[in-house]
Amino acid sequence: MTRVAAIDCGTNSIRLLVADADSATGELVDLDRRMTIVRLGQGVDRTGRLAPDALERTFAACREYATIVKDHGAERLRFVATSASRDAENRDEFVRGVLDILGVEPEVISGDQEAEFSFTGATKELTGRDDLAKPYLVVDIGGGSTEFVVGEDRVRAARSVDIGCVRMTERHLVHDGVVSDPPTPEQIEAIRADIEAALDLAEESVPLREARTLVGLAGSVTTIAAIAQDLPEYDSEAIHHSRVSCDRVREITERLLSATHAERAAIPSMHPGRVDVIGAGALVLLSVMERIGADEVVVSEHDILDGIAWSVA
Repeated sequence: MTRVAAIDCGTNSIRLLVADADSATGELVDLDRRMTIVRLGQGVDRTGRLAPDALERTFAACREYATIVKDHGAERLRFVATSASRDAENRDEFVRGVLDILGVEPEVISGDQEAEFSFTGATKELTGRDDLAKPYLVVDIGGGSTEFVVGEDRVRAARSVDIGCVRMTERHLVHDGVVSDPPTPEQIEAIRADIEAALDLAEESVPLREARTLVGLAGSVTTIAAIAQDLPEYDSEAIHHSRVSCDRVREITERLLSATHAERAAIPSMHPGRVDVIGAGALVLLSVMERIGADEVVVSEHDILDGIAWSVA
C-alpha cells in the first residue's frame, strides 16, 4: 500500500482524495474524500483572468486540505488544475499561492491529460464486469470544459471541449451579474447550439457513437442521479454506479431549466454551489445522450481525482 493524496482543482470546485493504493490488486481505499465549491472560474470566460475573491476562496480550501494531508501522513501529493487555470492570463498568481500553501506546484494539465485521468479513475474498477459492454464513453462534465474519452482497457481517443456548466451559464444566462430565473427558451436554445457545435468538434477525433456504455462523471451528473432517485440527501454510495435512463434525464433537465432558483435550491440533494449551474450541466448530459442514442448513463463517483491518485501511487 502507498498512501497518496490527490487534489483536483476545476472551474467550479476543488476536491481532495487521500487514499491507500494497492497497485497489485487495483484497489484504492479512501481515507478522506471531500469537495469544496470555490468557483475559481468565476468570470474567466468573460475577462480571461482569475478574480481575486475566487483565488482567495481557493487558497482557503487549500489551507484546509494541507492540514488534512499532513494529518494522514500521505507520502506523495499531486495537485492538478484544469480548465479555468488553463484559460487565465494570471495563472502564475494561482501557481505561487498553491506552492506556498501546499509545497507542491499545481500542474496545469492539458485537456487530453485530463481526459486520460478521468478515464482511468472511472473505469479501473469496471474491469471484469460482464454487464457493461465495451467500448466505454466516459463523459466528464466540468465547470469550464467537458472531456470525452472512448476506450476499452485503455484510452483510444479523447477530446476536451469548452462546454462546462459554469462557462455555459455565465455565457448565456448571466446579465448584469444576475442569473436568469428561470432561463428563457431563447437562452436555452443558445446553450444547446454551443453544445451541439462542441459535440461536432469532439466527433472529429472521438468516435462517440461507437460507445456501448456511457459513463458519466462529475457534479452535474451525480446530482441528476440523486434527483432521479429522489434521495433525501446527497448519498455517494447510492449514486455510485446507479443508472439513469435518457427519458429520466430529459425529464429532470426540463424540470431544472423551468424551475426558479428557490425551487432548485429546495431539492434535498442539491449542493448550494450547483443551484445556478445545474441546468446547463444537465443540458450537456442530455445532448450527449441524444447525440449517441444512449438509453442510459452509468453514473460514477470515481473520476479524475481517482485517476490522479493512481498516477502517483
